[in-house]
Amino acid sequence: MFKDAIPFEEEGPFILSEDMKDIGLVLVDPVNGFCTVGAGSLAPTEPNKQISVMIEECVRTARVFCDRNWPVFSFLDTHYPDKPEPPYPPHCIIGSGEENLVPALHWLESDPNVTIKRKDCINGFIGSVEKDGSNTFTKWVEANKIKVILVLGICTDICVLDFVCATLSARNLGLVPPLEDVLVYSRGCATFDFPVHVAKNIEGALAHPQEMMHHVGLYMAKGRGARIVQEVTVSP
Repeated sequence: MFKDAIPFEEEGPFILSEDMKDIGLVLVDPVNGFCTVGAGSLAPTEPNKQISVMIEECVRTARVFCDRNWPVFSFLDTHYPDKPEPPYPPHCIIGSGEENLVPALHWLESDPNVTIKRKDCINGFIGSVEKDGSNTFTKWVEANKIKVILVLGICTDICVLDFVCATLSARNLGLVPPLEDVLVYSRGCATFDFPVHVAKNIEGALAHPQEMMHHVGLYMAKGRGARIVQEVTVSP
């Protein structure tokens, strides 16, 4: 069993208390193209429990943050038709609707506590670099005096992991002041399912078993220095 081969311990519960002043929420790509059934080449082809739970937790957690006027940063994977993102097929193309927030999170667009950043690469930290060399994400951290970020989103082992690893490396170099800790909420993350029996019939395709790769993504994030939390609760 893969969980026995590469085990790790999760923290929990992580309690969101009223007196928190230095925390920010980061949502990674809760867009139609990755989450809504039939929305595109990388979207699920049928209802998927792991992805559904992830969206539910994104909604629940974002509501808590916005109700308390705490800062939220949401990445939206967004691409131009003439700028492919190898090795993946075209996805989340501007104007397709795939690049937009899932319906349950549309309200984020009008909430004053939310900063939305469209990114045209897997790694959100790199995707936050602007033409003038500034970084939208690091500016958000600094402006809100954030010491802890709580990360949720999709895909656990791809966009979430790349963002977490890059952010931790930048933190270690003092490039994201005053950030100290990166927390990844396991139930608030998800990845896609592409079973072995399907992949073997497609030339060049790599299998991507959902439960295994979700676990691997969390394992790798913890190995790089992130704290993995199994539950996020709200203080009365």
